[in-house]
Amino acid sequence: MLMTTTPSIEGKHIVHYHGVMSGEVILGANFLKDMFAGIRDFVGGRSGTYEKELERARTIAMQELQQKAQDMGANAIVGIDIDYQVLGKDNGMLMVSATGTAVTIN
Repeated sequence: MLMTTTPSIEGKHIVHYHGVMSGEVILGANFLKDMFAGIRDFVGGRSGTYEKELERARTIAMQELQQKAQDMGANAIVGIDIDYQVLGKDNGMLMVSATGTAVTIN
């Protein structure tokens, strides 16, 4: 399935819009606790543990988005946007959301 952040795909024609789809992942307090426990892996101001968890969450959100689009009969997703939010009491959870428009192209 073609997936892009752009509103169209060069050389392809959108023949049907299936609608806006989203995939969300929420990482709970254990994620933050584990992340801070791994704070010592900071190198040059970056945390490898935190980055790996964000990448994992983003991958899951994108896979969920793709599955929903396939279930609707789409063969591409355009206009993908990825958002990150801190949620919950004491900001104890992180939500990663991937949103896009499922389309059929030819």
